[in-house]
Amino acid sequence: MMIITPRLRLATAALAVTAFLAACGDSTEPAGGGGSTATTTTDAEQAAQEHNEADTMFAQMMIVHHEGAVEMAQLAQEEAVTPEVQELAGQIEQAQGPEIELMQSWLQQWGEPTAADDDMAGMDHGDSGGMEMDGMSQEEAMAELEGLSGEAFDARFLELMIEHHRGAVTMAQTALDEGQHPDVQELAEQVVTDQEAEIERMEQLHEAL
Repeated sequence: MMIITPRLRLATAALAVTAFLAACGDSTEPAGGGGSTATTTTDAEQAAQEHNEADTMFAQMMIVHHEGAVEMAQLAQEEAVTPEVQELAGQIEQAQGPEIELMQSWLQQWGEPTAADDDMAGMDHGDSGGMEMDGMSQEEAMAELEGLSGEAFDARFLELMIEHHRGAVTMAQTALDEGQHPDVQELAEQVVTDQEAEIERMEQLHEAL
């Protein structure tokens, strides 16, 4: 029978500690390699989150476009005589108001101006393909609506808002084709889906007047 002396106990403990440290040393190598991979993945994810010029233009121009829709919707809630038109106008304001704030926050995060420059502003209701309604600017459309009442107002509001929505869909499709930021892609898809559905609803309401 082996007699375990205090000296033997110390030697055994020392060997155990040495073995433990060696095991720890072996495990640090993969961890170091894993850290390198994690950094590479983070860089790739960051690159995917970067915005391009199309993303910036979409946000800047869609803010202006949404502001026009909200202005028209607020007037319709006051002047429309058809309950369905009033309800639709309220839904448009409730949906597009928060989207304006969302896009403004993106531009601030990106370090981009929340308003387009003078050259782009000159396109607001003209060459952008999305701002004009039935050949009229936002100001002209509002002036016409303010001069109408009753079902004549309702019908004209629907006609102009249909054109307004079609412009938004065109702008969103351009962002889907040319933009790259995932948040922009998601909102652009939502704009296409929501506004195409509202166009169909407005066309049905217009036919029923």
